Amino acid sequence: MPKVKAEKRGRQPRREGQGPGILFNTGIGQHILKNPLIVNNIIEKAALRPTDVVLEVGPGTGNLTVKMLEKVKKVIACELDTRLVGELQKRVQGTCLANKLEIKVGDVLKTDLPFFDTCVANLPYQISSPFVFKLLLHRPFFRCAILMFQREFALRLVAKPGNKLYCRLSINTQLLARVDHLMKVGRNNFRPPPKVESSVVRIEPKNPPPPINFQEWDGLVRIAFVRKNKTLSAAFKSSAVQQLLDQNYRIHCSIHNIEIPENFKIAETIQMVLKNTGFSEKRARSMDIDDFIRLLHGFNSEGIHFS
Repeated sequence: MPKVKAEKRGRQPRREGQGPGILFNTGIGQHILKNPLIVNNIIEKAALRPTDVVLEVGPGTGNLTVKMLEKVKKVIACELDTRLVGELQKRVQGTCLANKLEIKVGDVLKTDLPFFDTCVANLPYQISSPFVFKLLLHRPFFRCAILMFQREFALRLVAKPGNKLYCRLSINTQLLARVDHLMKVGRNNFRPPPKVESSVVRIEPKNPPPPINFQEWDGLVRIAFVRKNKTLSAAFKSSAVQQLLDQNYRIHCSIHNIEIPENFKIAETIQMVLKNTGFSEKRARSMDIDDFIRLLHGFNSEGIHFS
């Protein structure tokens, strides 16, 4: 969907839709939000303050940017396409807003994020998932993010246990943040129209974050959701999973000078943990955050780790 960056070398971009002197590259997700009512609604949902520093990713021609500059202390706009950077600079040149705008040219996934209070972004869909977790693991904490996503991606972010869209993305995001679906945005609100419908989501990081090693948490959740309709007992019978956990267990014992019993078998220990925690016949699709926390604690108590 929305604007984007990064063309692959050797491949000609697909260009559709004419802006003010510029062709948008839909092959890398450049779809400019043109409806001023949607723009104003997004800004209202962000609840911007005069003292705010706002991070905007993919400003495009600046429809959101200019409106935010009127309300905040500073906007830091991250844009990969130098053509769009030029359009944005021309739009504020010679105005009182120019000194409040800082443009960072480059791939936002490959650079350190600056300090900011709020993030507002009409994201390229290609970077939705990695950008969400880059945001949620960013420190210091920001107040909230108002982000435009492909509709199905947005619905996965807010899906609850039992919902058919509930997945690893859902539980990982909800572990670290409160996520709310704010509004649907139809294709015709963009120039040129994308092929998919869009949604705006509000993400508010949990501060303080839960006292959990996220890398290890994600290791457990990844295994459980590979086949989310399988029982956990079946999911953990995978030879690749057992080999990984056996290796992790032996490293753990070595580090902590724990002697490994001669008859130790990782498969038996895994099934014991699943049975003792009551999750042996549970399926990932129906388990919530508290369930996975209890399961992770059960494994860790037996020296089994996931990172």
